[in-house]
Amino acid sequence: MPKKERLVKQAIKGNQNALQLLLKEEKDKLYKIAFIYMKNEHDAVEVFQQTVLEVIESIHQLRNPSYFSTWAIRICINAALKEIRKNKKVVTLEDYSYPDVIEEVSSSIEEKLDLTNVLYELDEKYKSVIVLRFYHDFTIKQIADVLECPEGTVKTNLHRGLALLKTKMKGVYMDERRNENY
Repeated sequence: MPKKERLVKQAIKGNQNALQLLLKEEKDKLYKIAFIYMKNEHDAVEVFQQTVLEVIESIHQLRNPSYFSTWAIRICINAALKEIRKNKKVVTLEDYSYPDVIEEVSSSIEEKLDLTNVLYELDEKYKSVIVLRFYHDFTIKQIADVLECPEGTVKTNLHRGLALLKTKMKGVYMDERRNENY
């Protein structure tokens, strides 16, 4: 049995040290997901804290220890969506802060910021699958488990989301080229 599964089983039985080690291992991943949804550091930290609290309070409900990571990510996504619905606030470009959340995806900072801005504009269903697939290297099956939907839906949302990203990114760079010609 892998070490992580042993820790999860111990955490389910009430071992606080095991749960602490598991959360320490997952903290970066959970924060990045919270940040992508919340678009600023303050709200991301709030969602992250809510996620950790929910994991601590409900670890005993986890049925399959091998799904700890996907279970915790699902809690994080739900917490972020709940916070977004609760706040329904408009986020302006000035409100954005960009800590080192975006991995090495493109060659320049401008391209990373453009990609991040376009990713934020996508519907939640597309953003979720793209983030889990490309930022966290989840498989289609793992994404389906986290989002609790069929694999076909994940594939469709991934395909449509990538098409939207491509279209929107093309628009960003076409606008820049037009501006350079003037």
